[in-house]
Amino acid sequence: MACSGPHASAFDREINRQAGMRIGVAGLGRMGAAMAARLQELGHDVVVWNRSPEKAKPLANAGATVASSPAELAGQVDAVMTILTDAGAIDTVYRGERGLLSADLAGKLVVDMSTVQPETEIRLAEDVRRTGAIFVECPVGGTVMPARTGKLLGLAGGEAADVERARPILDGLCRRLDHVGPVGAGASMKLAINLPLLVFYQALGEALTLCRHLGHDPKWLMEFFSDTSGGANVLKVRGPAIAEALSGGDPPPAFDIGSIRKDLRTMVAEAKTRGASLPLAERTLAVYDEAAEAGWDSRDGASLPSYWPGKA
Repeated sequence: MACSGPHASAFDREINRQAGMRIGVAGLGRMGAAMAARLQELGHDVVVWNRSPEKAKPLANAGATVASSPAELAGQVDAVMTILTDAGAIDTVYRGERGLLSADLAGKLVVDMSTVQPETEIRLAEDVRRTGAIFVECPVGGTVMPARTGKLLGLAGGEAADVERARPILDGLCRRLDHVGPVGAGASMKLAINLPLLVFYQALGEALTLCRHLGHDPKWLMEFFSDTSGGANVLKVRGPAIAEALSGGDPPPAFDIGSIRKDLRTMVAEAKTRGASLPLAERTLAVYDEAAEAGWDSRDGASLPSYWPGKA
């Protein structure tokens, strides 16, 4: 399958972006808040909602409207974006009292950007479409800084025409946006691209266990590893944060260990639904669960390579 459907012209997309839309963002964790701020910067009129209202204050101070419920948010906007923790949060925000599905969504665009199992997105699409709305899933690769600067990797799932309708919004958030298949395909691809990264963090920690006694500067180590055949792309971006953690620091969380553990559990569960197993992911999850028990759950994922060497 080709990764991209027929594209609107760059000129048309730019005109749409300049004109601005009224967009609702439900879910203001680190990623949701960064994307909402990015949409404001692009000239969109943004309405936000979060279960914990205090997380909306910085966006409100920058001009966003704060809704009192998901339903109220949906009633004020042309398009709704959600980025939620897990299937339980999706169920609450969409299907709960004063949830999105209780609003009049007919003709509106709904984009869910959560990292969940494909079946969760498929069921959600069915419920949203029954209201007369258009549904696209678009989980993303990247952390807070790429979200804030429009450099995410978008993995869109849905009907080709629906993805094209969402493209003017998503192009402002993503450096690359690919239509990877029907609803559910985006979730599958997001789990797939995250798995090597999360296993790599543990593999790097084990590699460092073999050379930490040499006393090399962590910054030099990360630069050197990034230039080897086993180096991952993440070292080019997160190498300084990994070096900071190896030096005893605590880099600010962008993709915290609690979220990483959630993603690994989701991967393992999805493999089981397909009659398969993920032994590397399962063992990595066990190590990260151990790190969480040691108080690392809220630390950034870039700290993980420093956990295993520290056990020796």
